[in-house]
Amino acid sequence: MEKEEIFSKVLRAGRRTYFFDVRATKADDYYLTITESKKFTNDDGSYHYKKHKIYIYKEDFTEFKEILAEMTDFIIREKGDEVISERHQKDFKKDYEKPAVESTIDTPKSTESFTDIDFDDI
Repeated sequence: MEKEEIFSKVLRAGRRTYFFDVRATKADDYYLTITESKKFTNDDGSYHYKKHKIYIYKEDFTEFKEILAEMTDFIIREKGDEVISERHQKDFKKDYEKPAVESTIDTPKSTESFTDIDFDDI
């Protein structure tokens, strides 16, 4: 059984939540656990969570931080800050893009697009 957290932080990110917890070993040394919890909704409306946990010990902190920084820097350098997957959502609009508004003031309409209807046909 794991001991209580000594220090904790939570990052809520949509359907995912990340828990960063400092815990103590039996020898009373500290280590870090990172838990990803993802919410899944069932067809009946009920829900459940799937959790994945990693343990990071002090002897691995330096290399872990270096590799994490290298990987995140690479992603930002190659793909930028924009979250590309958001573009594929039905209601996605960039904040700086505004829908084009068609002005009808003094704009002549062409009669070519109208259909000639004989009310006797209705």
